[in-house]
Amino acid sequence: MDKQDLVNPPAPLKLFTASPQASRRMKVLKKFALYSTSALLAAAAISASAAQLSGDARAAIPHDVQQLVVIDYRAMQNSNTAMQLRDRVMPPDLKSFEEALRHSGLNDNHDVDELAFALFRLGNSADSLETVGIAQGQFDMDSIMANFKKQKIVPKSIRANKTYPLARTGMVLCFVDPSTMVFGSPEAVKAALDVRDGLKPGMLTNGSIMDAMRSVDSQPLWSVLDKSGTQIMMKQVLGEAGSVADYESVRKRLDSSWYGMDFQHGVKFNLTISTGDTFAAATVSSLLSAAVIYKKMSGNETEKAALAATDISSNSGLLNIHFATSDNDFNNLLNSTLFQSMVR
Repeated sequence: MDKQDLVNPPAPLKLFTASPQASRRMKVLKKFALYSTSALLAAAAISASAAQLSGDARAAIPHDVQQLVVIDYRAMQNSNTAMQLRDRVMPPDLKSFEEALRHSGLNDNHDVDELAFALFRLGNSADSLETVGIAQGQFDMDSIMANFKKQKIVPKSIRANKTYPLARTGMVLCFVDPSTMVFGSPEAVKAALDVRDGLKPGMLTNGSIMDAMRSVDSQPLWSVLDKSGTQIMMKQVLGEAGSVADYESVRKRLDSSWYGMDFQHGVKFNLTISTGDTFAAATVSSLLSAAVIYKKMSGNETEKAALAATDISSNSGLLNIHFATSDNDFNNLLNSTLFQSMVR
């Protein structure tokens, strides 16, 4: 199985349909980010707020992050359109997870403010990947613990931390403080707790990821990717165009990337890719521009309009991709085959 699969980019960047195989947990992350992205975009009329990670949340993320996605969950919950769209594309795994949370006494409609998902490497193997989720909010700990006790859920201790199994999901959760919950597979949660307890290095010591975060963490939805994650993302974005010799010549020079989304006065998406030099950025820019032209020839009118609203440029070793459209035009795009290819 190809565990290098990442969250697919937003619809304007999906130039060719890719079909990589993925593990079950990777599909959970992929689908969750897709429905969250889509729902937030549909809620474009909502005033945007920053989705920033607290210090406790950052301190629980392992060092070798391949991709980090952070979502303002409150904005999504405040939109009927967003919730309807979420129900349409949300995978069964996460429906089970949310149901288990509700049974535990946590009301995800009111208690959760922000959600973050970190895809990270375990050890030195690029193929050994785990996903840990972090929820931030104001949790009623007394009520939640009472529900756990009522259900006779027995916690497992990891040092001073208690992890609680969530029925039928294969996941566990741990409250690292009254406003921060870590969840995921037992292996992923243990790795996060090892970082938080100072036994393993964490994301705070990952200079490139922290630098990328500073550029986007004021957005209601944002993501950062390391070198490996950026290369995989661009391979997916380019599709068939990623097989050409020009791309292979610059692939290893793609160092990191970050994107943010803004929902005030329409929908805006900005992706920046840091490359090794000006030549690499210009080469990938040319490949993307050619791919856009190709897709414009085969897409419908809605897709053509979306691609026409996509601007690609490069400057001083940075590749920049910008997409902007109105709320109405983006809602039309959600029903297009271009968007549907994302959520299959």
